[in-house]
Amino acid sequence: MTVDRVTATPQALALIDKLRAEHGPLMFHQSGGCCDGSAPMCYPDGELIVGDGDRLLGHIGGMPFFISAPQFEYWQHTQLIIDVVPGRGGMFSLEGRHGERFLTRSRLFTDDENAWLQANAPALTATQAAALPTREVVA
Repeated sequence: MTVDRVTATPQALALIDKLRAEHGPLMFHQSGGCCDGSAPMCYPDGELIVGDGDRLLGHIGGMPFFISAPQFEYWQHTQLIIDVVPGRGGMFSLEGRHGERFLTRSRLFTDDENAWLQANAPALTATQAAALPTREVVA
């Protein structure tokens, strides 16, 4: 068994490919609110500084996906499913001008999935993730 903390729909993967062709390597961060609501934000890789207050949930379309540590504590039993819907994205997120926006859907992990994640897949801090040999892991 393997379990992904974050996944993406085919529509989201297509938009990621389009954005990567325009901007190069990307990164995602699950926004916690404020100006752009609770939306997945897409940036050129490295544009948003992440640190030990952030957790690497996994990769979508080969791009790293982070969440703040406090949000992770709240959402750790939930798989994030990144989708795309019509509309404008967050003002800081790259997809805004395409008339589409990323949207986070979710589902609760089963007891077996939670047990597997606890034993096999801790959410790494940004510093731990940076020490990995490669960030181009497809989840």
